[in-house]
Amino acid sequence: MSKPLEKILYTAQTHTTGGREGSGKASDGALFVKLSPPGSGKPGTNPEQLFGIGYSACFIGAMKIAGHALQIKVPQDVAVDASVSLGKTDNDTAYALAVTLAVSLPGVERAQAQQLVDAAHQTCPYSRATRGNIEVDIQLV
Repeated sequence: MSKPLEKILYTAQTHTTGGREGSGKASDGALFVKLSPPGSGKPGTNPEQLFGIGYSACFIGAMKIAGHALQIKVPQDVAVDASVSLGKTDNDTAYALAVTLAVSLPGVERAQAQQLVDAAHQTCPYSRATRGNIEVDIQLV
């Protein structure tokens, strides 16, 4: 069971029309995206791509916070490649997502990199939201 937020740090407000063939925009004007279905070849992005970028950015932030707490320097060229798959479950009636995050921490010893990834996966809001809901595989590359 989720806990209510005790202190709100930020609230993003967006408006989307037309579903996968529409568009979305942020209320502050900082973002406007044309949407298109995955694999359609039409101009625009899709929710899976947006989710991958959001999750990756958040995960890098969580690694930086973990790095500070663990006294492990996170390199400036840290990178996360996200693969967000859209598919169907066993019963073939419900759609579901699966995520792979390939984390690159150049110059960080593997044991320390694993500590960062493990700590980030416990605290990243995207990881917390997806835990137990979708398959998430995190790989060190």
